[in-house]
Amino acid sequence: MDSLFAIPDSVRRGLPASKATIARSLDQNGNLEAYRVKNRVPLLEIKAHSTRAVGASSADGERTPLRVPVGALGSALRMLAQDGSCDMGPSPAYVSCLMESLLDWLELDNLEDYLNYLAYLMWVFTPLIIVFILPFIIVIFLYLSILFLHVYKRKNELKEAYSNSIWDGARKTLATLWDGHAAIWHGYEICGLEKIPENGPALIVYYHGALPVDYYYFVAKVILLKGRTCHSVGDHFLFKVPGFKPLLEVFSVIHGPQEECVRALKDGHLLAISPGGVREALFSDESYILMWGNRTGFAQVAIDAQVCIIPMFTQNVREGFRSLGCLRIFRWMYETYKIPFVPVYGGFPVKFRTYLGDPIQYDPNITANELAEKTKCALQSLIDRHQKIPGNIFRALLERFHRRAKEE
Repeated sequence: MDSLFAIPDSVRRGLPASKATIARSLDQNGNLEAYRVKNRVPLLEIKAHSTRAVGASSADGERTPLRVPVGALGSALRMLAQDGSCDMGPSPAYVSCLMESLLDWLELDNLEDYLNYLAYLMWVFTPLIIVFILPFIIVIFLYLSILFLHVYKRKNELKEAYSNSIWDGARKTLATLWDGHAAIWHGYEICGLEKIPENGPALIVYYHGALPVDYYYFVAKVILLKGRTCHSVGDHFLFKVPGFKPLLEVFSVIHGPQEECVRALKDGHLLAISPGGVREALFSDESYILMWGNRTGFAQVAIDAQVCIIPMFTQNVREGFRSLGCLRIFRWMYETYKIPFVPVYGGFPVKFRTYLGDPIQYDPNITANELAEKTKCALQSLIDRHQKIPGNIFRALLERFHRRAKEE
């Protein structure tokens, strides 16, 4: 059956009876089955096989709609223009007449209702869209940092030949930007920064959030307040992200072989590592479970370098950003193919407060397993003391304005 459309009253009123006919046949259900329109006829004549003339008024005052094939739309509009219903010529009135006819043909009488429904859907889904967009703001900020480094490098390429500290200005500038973001968006604070030595090495062990922005803030604070760059151990996939190489080099991020970590500590640098790594970032949740498994490599590094370990935890880090690691498909992908693809959502302006625990001093008589367990207990103690479990986003938002002790 040909596609059909109804010509509305506003158009039908301009169709005088004349020389052309539109043949109509009825099927068994009484529905219009087919029409054929003679081309190039200036006027339309309606010839009906029903007892009521097409276009006549019904008992309730409604006009019976005339239906013609969709392919005849252009011909119908042209004939409307030719017979005087719409004045021919490139005038606003002509275009307005044709547009009105087209809208009536599309049956958009309820356009306002459709738009209201669309506005309702936008209202419903906007919060969901926002919480998935905000994490990308952090990624954009990272790429802006990389862009700044490229610009800075170009500007100072002559000085680079004479100084080994060419990137100090860049680091401090980026640290200032990140510190400003931390203060404005999360009211970021550090408790126990005095436990970071002014000089000499230390191994910092921290809990890994879904998106470790708290660690970025910590590094910025150390640069600005201590004048030191904290070296970091990053996952291998970071070094495969396009464009990240300058940022990783400037902020001294390393792959993490034990020998390289020991070398950094023996050179007198601060070194930070999260034993839970990507697995903890993606699959831990608001219960703040440490997912270290049997990892003891960090403890062996501390023993070999003969340095202390400082545990670190950021309150509400899981309320700022959360992941969908609870879905089995993402866990399977990571465990099977080591693909760290888990959607992260959030970016909520919750209160971030980083706590540094008491240093665990070097003990030549302790084994790596014992030191790892001791460090895990110290970090778990920080979580138990400063984080209400399970975490709650609304409560974390209120802490921006009112600080409540966890014991309350």
